[in-house]
Amino acid sequence: MVFGNNLTLIDSSLPKILAEIVYLFFTSGNSKTIDLVNEISTLNPLEFNLETNHPFYSYKIKRFLTDIALGMMPSIVWTGELDATGGYLLVKKDGEILCYHIYNRNEFEDYLLNNTKFETASSTRHDFGTVYIKDSKQYFRLNLQIRFLK
Repeated sequence: MVFGNNLTLIDSSLPKILAEIVYLFFTSGNSKTIDLVNEISTLNPLEFNLETNHPFYSYKIKRFLTDIALGMMPSIVWTGELDATGGYLLVKKDGEILCYHIYNRNEFEDYLLNNTKFETASSTRHDFGTVYIKDSKQYFRLNLQIRFLK
């Protein structure tokens, strides 16, 4: 419930968009965020008016990734207040340091979109992927993590 409300706070369409992207992740073989966003943009499951080429899906996912990177947690009520207000440092595997100041927000968002991927954690360790019954209905938990590309 908290995560769903956090998503809605960021953008009211985000729960549906993320559900569609998670579905694509599990069915398409794509894991890179940019590939998933490109695919959902082509499919346009929310039926946005694309006549004017507004980047609805990439814009909304960039906001989501930015809020995650700057403090939003799935189980804690998100108020929109950022943990990092000056900038963000990224250290690449080769030791190169990338610095994104709040003035470089567009570059930071592009970096997140182009350098992250969706993945699942261990199903046994995190107890997901098995069917359970609640109120006479069958459910199963999905696990999703967003990580930087290596």
